[in-house]
Amino acid sequence: MKKYILPSIVLSIVSMLVFVVIYTLIVWGIGYAVAPNHGNGEVVTVNGKVVGYKLVGQSFTQAKYFNGRPSSTTPAYNAASSGGSNKGPSNPDYLKGVQAAIDTFMKYNPTIKKEDVPVEMVTMSGSGLDPDISPKAAMVQIPRIAKERHLSEEQLTALVNKHIEKPFLGPAHINVLLLNVDLDGLAAK
Repeated sequence: MKKYILPSIVLSIVSMLVFVVIYTLIVWGIGYAVAPNHGNGEVVTVNGKVVGYKLVGQSFTQAKYFNGRPSSTTPAYNAASSGGSNKGPSNPDYLKGVQAAIDTFMKYNPTIKKEDVPVEMVTMSGSGLDPDISPKAAMVQIPRIAKERHLSEEQLTALVNKHIEKPFLGPAHINVLLLNVDLDGLAAK
């Protein structure tokens, strides 16, 4: 039995070095070399000031901005507490929350019908951090923003169309932060 103890200890130490230290450093190094901004997130800046991250949603509460999906994190869009809820579509609490979100959306966007409210505007994503909305979700907000900013709906439609991203796989989407940054630039002109 004694002749197996030393080789077992050596094998354990070598395995820990290979799979805990060396493997981790290799994966980190590849990620650092390949990922945009070395894996530190895609920072969005305006006039040298950081206004957010491209891949993390933000809360836009003023009526003059496009709204993103509701966040399930507390506080809203907190990446440290990312995650969805365990409530299913038949859960009464979930249904009350969705109804409250519909009522709020309708209050600020009275020109659309209840059945035309895009589902992502009243439901939360799995992570609670989704930075994107569908083109339809942006388009239904145009009348409100045109009124608030005294811009034409045509100008806003052109701005929304400019921001539609069409990935190779998956549905078309719009990054709300980038759209709102350009919206502020459009309003400043």
